[in-house]
Amino acid sequence: MDPRFLRGFFSRRRAPAAAPADHALYGRPLRQLRRRLPWTHAAHRRRLLLLALVLIPTTVASGFMVNVLPNHGTTWLELAIVAFFGALFGWISIGFWTALLGFLTLVRRRDRFAITSLGQSPGEPAAALDPGLRTAIVMPICAEPVDRVFAGLRAIHRSLERAGALHLFHFFVLSDTAEAGAAVKEEEAWFEWCRAVDGFDRIFYRRRKVRLERKSGNVADFCRRWGMRYRYMIMLDADSVMAGETLVRLVELMERHADVGMIQTAPTAVSRRSLFARVQQFASRVYGPMFAAGLHFWQLGDGQYWGHNTIIRVQPFMDHCALPRLPGREPLGGEILSHDFVEAALMGRAGWTLWLAYDLGGSYEEVPPTLLEEMRRDRRWCQGNLQHLRLLFTEGLFGAHRALFLNGALSYVSALLWFTFLSLSTVEAIQFAIREPEYFPHGPSLFPEWPVWRPEWAYSLLAVIGMLLFFPKALSILLIALKRRHARAYGGVVRLTVSVLLEILLSSLLAPIRMVFHSRFVLLNLLGRTVAWRSQERGDDETGWREAIRQHGLDSLWASAWGATLFWLNPYYFWWVTPIIGALILAVPLSAYTSRVSFGERTRRWGLFLIPEESALPAELGDLGAFLTAARQRAARLPEREHDGFVRAAVDPYVNALHRALLGPRRALRATIRVARRALLDRALAEGPEVLAARERRILLQDPDATDALHAAVWEIPERERAARWGRPGQVAQSP
Repeated sequence: MDPRFLRGFFSRRRAPAAAPADHALYGRPLRQLRRRLPWTHAAHRRRLLLLALVLIPTTVASGFMVNVLPNHGTTWLELAIVAFFGALFGWISIGFWTALLGFLTLVRRRDRFAITSLGQSPGEPAAALDPGLRTAIVMPICAEPVDRVFAGLRAIHRSLERAGALHLFHFFVLSDTAEAGAAVKEEEAWFEWCRAVDGFDRIFYRRRKVRLERKSGNVADFCRRWGMRYRYMIMLDADSVMAGETLVRLVELMERHADVGMIQTAPTAVSRRSLFARVQQFASRVYGPMFAAGLHFWQLGDGQYWGHNTIIRVQPFMDHCALPRLPGREPLGGEILSHDFVEAALMGRAGWTLWLAYDLGGSYEEVPPTLLEEMRRDRRWCQGNLQHLRLLFTEGLFGAHRALFLNGALSYVSALLWFTFLSLSTVEAIQFAIREPEYFPHGPSLFPEWPVWRPEWAYSLLAVIGMLLFFPKALSILLIALKRRHARAYGGVVRLTVSVLLEILLSSLLAPIRMVFHSRFVLLNLLGRTVAWRSQERGDDETGWREAIRQHGLDSLWASAWGATLFWLNPYYFWWVTPIIGALILAVPLSAYTSRVSFGERTRRWGLFLIPEESALPAELGDLGAFLTAARQRAARLPEREHDGFVRAAVDPYVNALHRALLGPRRALRATIRVARRALLDRALAEGPEVLAARERRILLQDPDATDALHAAVWEIPERERAARWGRPGQVAQSP
């Protein structure tokens, strides 16, 4: 690929309107200005340190590995094993040093480069915000659970109201939902929210009719239509919740630092109930702050954007972050799927700085409820991250963002490296078992060359790898234990330690299963297999046994065959890989049982995997639960037929009027289209709404004339049986 294919792409965009006068650095050569900032020199030194800390131990460990192998690296097979081992050792070393430096950063309690205190004297109050300043809170959604989306937004709204900052923010719900009934439910939820808080002048809902470029296209459409009205926008995901004080603080930081383009918060995983999700959110809460501080230590002002819970300076985002199509066919060409890293790199290329506010609380998200749901999400992310490799040599990007592209791809490619390493090691073990040793490999000699096996070297290497993987978790316990009051929020030091040990056990069992899935994802992408980009499961749905067998059964079978072969040919090596083989054999029950909400609730009663947000519920999460419960109780009172948003839009005058108002003005249609839609409407009236396909429902509800005609015709149906199919007469619940 020509690394210059992005050159000039953004210069062809329409020149933006003049930036606000208080944008002190806008339009100046930011790339030159940032070189004089103190953090840039510190970042350069720190990254050189990281490179040395990774390369030197990796070289030494690879030398140890050479001596562990039977032929001491003299065959092509063993050279390949050493190469893959070195890559994997370097990969886990990065995580170890990131955690260690994060631990030291948090223990010191004073980070002169933290964006929350950068350029601010201790005790100095934040400057008052301009009352006329408006920040857009933007939530792009696509076929998400309506009750969860609006419960989260209403919790944020209430938190801002408590903080006395509601006047500084506007809310935008940007829908790409295609299914007609779900879209109607979104409209109802938006209108009910606006009416409840008198928010029609600050809460806005927009649904696109043409869904171009997925989420990035959705946000781009917002920027084209309304971006010039806002200095900043805060990007949310469908499961995001943020405290009002945190939102205000983010705006204050952007106002203080005119060179900052994005500030990413470190969201805390909360609100899940299944065993799998509770373990994941516990691990995120215990280890996450340390790793986030470590990431900040290396990145400083060259941070990354995770796509949500982030504040963005709108004008430079509009000017520099439009995404091109990658040359070639999908999955590695076409639309850029994982847009967030690319947008951060493009904003950095323009000279704007990007920071991770690792020490800023009040930012929340949710994790997938089951292992299989996590794998479905990772399948999408894998394709997007592999696309980033094609941007690695794009002109003008900073080295830090190129490294982030590589790191993102390696988060999935490393699984294939591990799988290949295990495969090559298995071949080596089988060869060693069935091949006669050569005592005179160089011809006749007085002294044979005896095969030498040094188990102490192998054990030492295993101990070092174990330290790299598990020592950061011990540091996390120490970090929490140093603050007694903080430790009580995790159930106390004893329960915290037991929970960490159980998390290590479960994560060790799940790691081989993830390895197989991620390896498969990488290979499928390289073979040209694309993936559907559907919304993530936001509920607590459990994995059934049939689904678990379908997804994991073959993996368990080949793991059993792998283990049996090794036990027969090389029992000694078999015991070395037993943890991996055993985890794969147990994949079906592990996937099914860890998805159980009952098991998750049981561990909570026992005080295991507790997080502070469960011990003392933040106000925002309390509001989230209250709004969610109220929405579900209202839905439970509705007759079954009225759970269908399409039926409600056709029958309920209130819902129909709301939907019709949001459709906008009528458009002239060709006679053939009008005839086809009339026939579709007649069929629906004659046979009932259930005969219509999703596309046909969408056609009727996107047409103002068809929507009006459908509503009028439903109420004119004379036959009781046909009318009952639409939930009338007398069966439509009164709208609130």
